[in-house]
Amino acid sequence: MPSKDRILEIRKEIIGIYVKNVHGKRPDTGTYNSKHDGKGGHWLERQMGLAHNNRTAPDLLDHEMKNDTTSKTTFGDWSADYYIFKDDGFDISRDKFLKIFGHPNPEKGGRYSWSGEPVPKIGVINSFGQGLFIDEHRNIVARYSYSKDTRPDKSSLVPEVCRMENLTIARWDADSLKAKVEKKFNRMGWFKCLRDKDGVYRSIVFGDPISYETWLKFVLSGDIFFDSGMYSGNPRPYSQWRANNSLWDKLVVMRFPE
Repeated sequence: MPSKDRILEIRKEIIGIYVKNVHGKRPDTGTYNSKHDGKGGHWLERQMGLAHNNRTAPDLLDHEMKNDTTSKTTFGDWSADYYIFKDDGFDISRDKFLKIFGHPNPEKGGRYSWSGEPVPKIGVINSFGQGLFIDEHRNIVARYSYSKDTRPDKSSLVPEVCRMENLTIARWDADSLKAKVEKKFNRMGWFKCLRDKDGVYRSIVFGDPISYETWLKFVLSGDIFFDSGMYSGNPRPYSQWRANNSLWDKLVVMRFPE
């Protein structure tokens, strides 16, 4: 781990880049696809000297960069290492998984998704019989229990092979998650560029490095949560791990301007 003086030196360098290229500016997104939700983030990446890609390492000078958001900020889009629909022992396709454990969206023509209400959370079993657990190996496990599934039509949805208690439907292995978290956030920390109500960048804030142990404690407390967006017709898992901005605010240790 670098010394505090070295981290401060690097953060001053990042502040210099921010002041020169971002501070006091409103994102000019006219050259980006108007339908792309991430166009503001791409503008910020360009201004900070980053090439847009799916990096597994920190964005800039061993710091992970986050853009201003309205309510919650993403740690990463990290797929599970195990899904029941990839397990030959259950003979369940991805689309069948979404019908069994997800729900239809009437606003999308009845398209099935594992998002919203069915998505498992830590410390509670939802009405779909699903919950998130941290096991003895520090893996994060999504489990299903038939007896706790309160859907009135569950008998027509859930096949016999899945009618059991504590069935693992997805699992994020500790070693895999640890590598993803610590490659991004446990070098020198992270920073976030913040805008005012008019969309103008007015400040940059920094947080200390985050180890997997620290990250997992926030998962256990519910501060970090699984925000799935998996849906039928798109092969991407959309497996987002996020926290409300109130947590990110609590983790701030340095701010410019002060």
